[in-house]
Amino acid sequence: MEENRLFNNEETSPVDKEQFLAKQKLMGERANLERQFHSGADWFFWIAGLSLVNTFIMLAGGNLSFVVGLGITQLADIIANQFGGIAKFIALGFDLFVACVFAGFGLLARRKNNWAFITGMILYGLDGLLYLLAFDLLAIGFHVLALYCLFTGLKANNKLRAFEENNPMVV
Repeated sequence: MEENRLFNNEETSPVDKEQFLAKQKLMGERANLERQFHSGADWFFWIAGLSLVNTFIMLAGGNLSFVVGLGITQLADIIANQFGGIAKFIALGFDLFVACVFAGFGLLARRKNNWAFITGMILYGLDGLLYLLAFDLLAIGFHVLALYCLFTGLKANNKLRAFEENNPMVV
C-alpha cells in the first residue's frame, strides 16, 4: 500500500519505482552492516569497562568479577592484594593503561581500521590463555564469545568497505 502512495503519479515510470526500491534495499543492507560493524567494535569498550569494574571490586576487597574482563588486569590485582600498599596503586595504574589500550582499539576500530580489530583480537586471545592456565572454563567461554563478536565486527567492516566501493551513491 505504501508503494501505491509513492508511485500513484502517472508521470512516475516503472523504472523510477524499481530504482527507488533497489536503492531502499541497498540502504537497508548498508544499515545492517553498519550495525554489525559497530556492535563488534563496541566489544572493546565492554572489555575495557568491565576490566576496570573488576579492578575496583578486587582492590576494594571484593570477590566478584566479570568474566568478560581481562585476565591480565585480574592477575595484576591479585598480586597487588598480596603485597598491599603501593602495589595496589601500581596495579591500578597498570589496569587503567590496559583498559585505555582496549578502549583505544574500540575507537580505532569504529574508524574502520582493520588493524585495530586484529591487534585487539590477538591481545584478547592471548589474555584468554591466562584463563586457560587457570582452567577457568566460564572465562574461556566468554573470551571465545567476545572474540567471535569482534570477528563478526571485522567481517562486517570488510563487507561495508566493499559495499561502499561498489555503491558510492548509497553512502
